[in-house]
Amino acid sequence: MNTSAQSEPQSAESPTPPTAPCTVVWCDGRPYVLEGPAARPRWVGTDPRGRPQTLTRADLQRRGWSYRRAG
Repeated sequence: MNTSAQSEPQSAESPTPPTAPCTVVWCDGRPYVLEGPAARPRWVGTDPRGRPQTLTRADLQRRGWSYRRAG
């Protein structure tokens, strides 16, 4: 039995977004959740006006993302 707690990566930012379903990351001050089948995953969140928005992994990499909300 493994008793160690699962921890976040050492750095707050990684070069590529995670691939685990239901993972939450922050981009442009808003949360995005990974959903969809493995063949076509998408990051779902909202734009600045609260409208639904989807991003690709490339979009997240280009815009910058992290596991924590920027303060």
